[in-house]
Amino acid sequence: MRRASLLLLLLSSSMSVILQLAAAGANGEDAAALLAFKAAAVGGNGVLASWNASAGPCSWEGVRCSRHKRVVALSLPSHGLSGTLSPAVGNLSSLRTLDLSFNELHGDIPASLGRLRRLGTLDLSVNTFSGELPGNLTSCTSLQYLLLGGNNLTGRIPAELGDTLTRLQRLRLHDNSFTGFVPASLGNLTSLQSLNLRMNMLEGTLPQEFGSNMPRLLSLNIFANNLYGALPSSLYNLSSLKKFGVGLNKLHGSIPADIGEKFPQLEIFLLFDNQFSGEIPSSLSNLTNLSYLELSKNGFSGLVPRDLGRLNVLQDLELRNNMLEAGDTEGWEFINSLTNCSQLQVLDLGGNNFTGQFPISIVNLSRTLQNLYLDDIRISGSIHSDIGNLVGLEVLYLRNNYISGVIPESIGKMINLTELYLYNNSLSGHIPSSVGNLTELTKLFAQSNNFEGPIPLNLGELKSLNVLDLSRNHLNGSIPKEILELPSLTQYLNLAHNSLSGPLPSEVGSLADINELSLSGNQLSGQIPRSIKNCEVLEVLLLDNNLFDGSIPHFLGDIKGLRVLNLTMNKFSDVIPDALGSIHNLQELSDLGVSFSYRYCSISPQEAQTIAE
Repeated sequence: MRRASLLLLLLSSSMSVILQLAAAGANGEDAAALLAFKAAAVGGNGVLASWNASAGPCSWEGVRCSRHKRVVALSLPSHGLSGTLSPAVGNLSSLRTLDLSFNELHGDIPASLGRLRRLGTLDLSVNTFSGELPGNLTSCTSLQYLLLGGNNLTGRIPAELGDTLTRLQRLRLHDNSFTGFVPASLGNLTSLQSLNLRMNMLEGTLPQEFGSNMPRLLSLNIFANNLYGALPSSLYNLSSLKKFGVGLNKLHGSIPADIGEKFPQLEIFLLFDNQFSGEIPSSLSNLTNLSYLELSKNGFSGLVPRDLGRLNVLQDLELRNNMLEAGDTEGWEFINSLTNCSQLQVLDLGGNNFTGQFPISIVNLSRTLQNLYLDDIRISGSIHSDIGNLVGLEVLYLRNNYISGVIPESIGKMINLTELYLYNNSLSGHIPSSVGNLTELTKLFAQSNNFEGPIPLNLGELKSLNVLDLSRNHLNGSIPKEILELPSLTQYLNLAHNSLSGPLPSEVGSLADINELSLSGNQLSGQIPRSIKNCEVLEVLLLDNNLFDGSIPHFLGDIKGLRVLNLTMNKFSDVIPDALGSIHNLQELSDLGVSFSYRYCSISPQEAQTIAE
C-alpha cells in the first residue's frame, strides 16, 4: 500500500514537472512573438522599454496572462505605435484580446491573425492599416468585437463574416474604403448589437435580410456610402433599435406612418441627404426618447407635425432643404410646441417653403439653443424685440429672406454669438450699438439691406471678428479707425457701396493680416495712406468708384501678394507707377477705366499705360 502511494506521488510530481516544462515552452513562444511585435511596432512612447528577455512577458506593460502564464491580452491603445503589426502575433495561441487602437500602425493586417481561435476582441481602429480584410479572420469563431474603423482598408467585405462569426456583437468597419455590396449574410448575425459601415464606398441596395434575424441590434450606421433604393421593410422589425443612421446615400422611399410604434427606443434618427419623400408622419412625436432628428436635404413635403414638442429630450432638429410648408394661416404651430424641448441645441429650418411672418414663438425656445437657421425660407415681418432671450445662441442665420424693420437692441444680450448672418433682407435703421457687446463674434454679415447712419464705433470692441461685411447699404459718415485696429480682422473687410466719406484713416495699416479689403462705391477722398503697405498679405484691394486723388502710390508695389487691384473711377493722375510691375502675383489691374488681366499674358505697367492712353 505504501509502495502504491509512493508510486502515485512520483507520477503526480512527474506530471507537474511536465506541465511546468510545457508551460515554460509555451511561455517562451509567447515571449518570442511579443519581442517580434516590439521590433515591428516602433515607437510606443517608451512603453515597450520594459519588454526585455530578462523578465517574463507577464510583467510587461500592456500584457496580461492567465494563471497558466499564457498571454491572453495585448492591449496598447493610444501609445503612439507607428510601425507595422508583426505576423508573429498570430503565434499567441491563447490570445483573447488584441487592442492596438488609436495608434499609427500601417501596412497590411496579417493573415496570421486567423489562427487566433480564442480571440474575442480585435480592435485595430484608428490606425492607418491598408490592404484588404484578411478572409481567414472568419476562422476566429470566438470573435465578439471586430473593430477596424478609421483605417485605409480596401476591397470587399467578406461575405463569410456573417456565416461564421455568429458570436459577433459589434462589427465596426467605418471610415475605410470598402467597396462592393453590403453582404446579405450580415443579416444572420443574431447576436449583433452594433453595425457601423459609415463612410466607405459601398453600393447597391441594403439587403432584405437585414432586420429579419437581428433582434438585439441597437445601432445601425451606414451613412456616407453610395447605397440606393428603398430601405428593406424588415428594418422596421428592429424594435430594439436606438440609433438609425442612413444619411448621405441615394436612398428613397418614405417614412412609415406608424414609425412611432416601430422604434419605441429610438434616440437617433438620421436620414439626411437622400431622396426620401412624402410627409413627416405625426407618429414621430411618439418617439419620446429621440434626441437627434436629421431629415435635411430630401424631398419631404407638407406640414411639420405640430406636436414635435412631445420630444422633450430633443437636442438637434434639422429639416433643411426640403419642401416643407408653413404660412400665416397654419404650419408654424410646431415652433410653439418646440418651446417644451428644454435641451434643444440645433434648429435648422432653412431652404424650405416656409412663408409668413417671422414666428414670434422663436424667442421662447430654450436658452440651450446654440444654432438657429432660418435662412432661405422667405419669411417676412420683423425680428421680435425679445430675440435677446436666446442667450445661448452661438450661430444665427437669417439671410436671404424678406425681413424688415430694425435689429432689436436686445441682440446685445446674445453674448455667446460667434456668427451672425443677416444679409439679403430689408432690414433698416441704424446698426444698434449693442452689437458691440457681442465680443465672441467672429463673422458679421449684414450686406444688402437698408441700414443707414454711421458705423457704430464700438464695433471696435469685437476683438474676435475676422469677417465684417456691411456692403450695399446706406451707411454714411467716416470709416471708424476702431474697426481698422481690429487685429483679428484677417479674412476680409467689405464696406463697399455705401455713402462713406472722408479720408481712409492711416490705421488701415493695422490690418496687417487681412486678405481682402473692399471700399468700392463710396465717397472716400484724399490720398491712399502709405501705411497700407503694412498689409503684407493683402490679396484683393478694391478702391474703385471713390474720390481718391493724387498719384497712384508706388508703395502699393510693396504688397507682394496682391492679386487684384482696382483703382478705377477716382481722381488719380493717369500714370501707373513702375513699382506695380514688381507684384508677380498680380492677375488683375484696373485703372483709368481699363482692366488688364495678367493671368494669361505678361504685360508691364508701362504697356498698360500706353493702352490706356
